[in-house]
Amino acid sequence: MLSRFFGGRRAFDSLSEQEILALAISSEEDDGRIYRAYADGLRDGFPQSAKVFDAMADEEDGHRAALIELHRARFGERIPLIRREHVRGYFDRKPDWLVRPLGIDHVRNQAEAMERQAQRFYEEAAKRTGDASTRKLLGDLAAAEQSHESLAHRLEQKFVPDNVRQEERLSEKRQFILTYVQPGLAGLMDGSVSTLAPIFAAAFATHDTWQTFLVGLAASIGAGISMGFTEVASDDGKLSGRGSPVKRGFTTGIMTTVGGLGHALPYLIPHFWTATGLAAAIVFVELWAIAWIQNRYMETPFWRAAFQVVLGGALVFGAGVLIGNA
Repeated sequence: MLSRFFGGRRAFDSLSEQEILALAISSEEDDGRIYRAYADGLRDGFPQSAKVFDAMADEEDGHRAALIELHRARFGERIPLIRREHVRGYFDRKPDWLVRPLGIDHVRNQAEAMERQAQRFYEEAAKRTGDASTRKLLGDLAAAEQSHESLAHRLEQKFVPDNVRQEERLSEKRQFILTYVQPGLAGLMDGSVSTLAPIFAAAFATHDTWQTFLVGLAASIGAGISMGFTEVASDDGKLSGRGSPVKRGFTTGIMTTVGGLGHALPYLIPHFWTATGLAAAIVFVELWAIAWIQNRYMETPFWRAAFQVVLGGALVFGAGVLIGNA
C-alpha cells in the first residue's frame, strides 16, 4: 500500500551497498550521455564549448569504469538494474531535448547543478558503506565531483578563451534574433497593423461590440495562421541560418494573433465608446512597443522606428474609421 502511495520507489536508506554501486553506475552513465548530448547540440554553433562537454563526458566514463571494476571485485558480473527514478528523493536529470534550445549559459549552469547533486550523492553513499575500498572510491568520486567546477574552468580556459566566449555569445544572440525576434516582430507588426482596418471599420459600421469582436477574432486568427504558414514555407533556414522553420512559424503565427487580439478583446465590453476608447489606447501602446522592440533588438534608431510604425498604424486606423463611417 505504501509503495503504491510513493509510486513504487525505494527509500535511499533501504538500498544495499551493491544497489548503491549500481545506482552510481547508472547515474554516471546517464550524466555522460547528457554531457555528450550537450556537446552534440552545441557543436555546430559553438564547437569550442562542445569540446568542454566532450571532455566532461569522458571524465564521467572514467568514473563509471572505476565503479564497475569495484562492483565486479565485490559482487561479481551481474549489476542490478536500479536507476535514479527508482529511488525516492533522488535528484532528477532533465534530458537535453527538454532544455532546448541549448543556450551557452544555460548548459553551463545545468552542468554545475549536476556536479553539485552528484557530489551530495557520493557523500551520502560513502556514509552508508562499511567496506573500506568502496568507501574510499565513493569519497574520491565526491571529491572529483566537487573539483569538476575547477575542471570545467580549466577546460574552458583551454577551449573557450575570452575572445571565443565573446564570439559565442554574439552568435547565440544573433541566432535568437533570427529565429525568434525577427519572426515575432514581423508577426506582431502584421497583427497589430493589418487588423486595424477591418476591426475599426466593423466597429464604426455596426456600432455592435459583439459583431466587432467576432470580426477581430476572425481577422486575428486568420492572419496568424496565414503568417505562420508563410514563414514556414518561405525559408528552411539551412542557407540563411535563421533556424528551425517550425519555430519561426509558430513564433510568427502566435505573435500575429496576439497583435490582432490586443485591440479586438476590448469589444467584449458592451458599451461601444468605452470599448473603442480602450481599443484605441491599446493600439497606441502596441505601436510604441513595436518601435521599442525594433530599437532594442534590431538596432533601428528609435525615432525612425516610431515614425514608420506609428505613422503606418495611424494611416491604417484612419482608413478603417473612414470606411466604417462611409
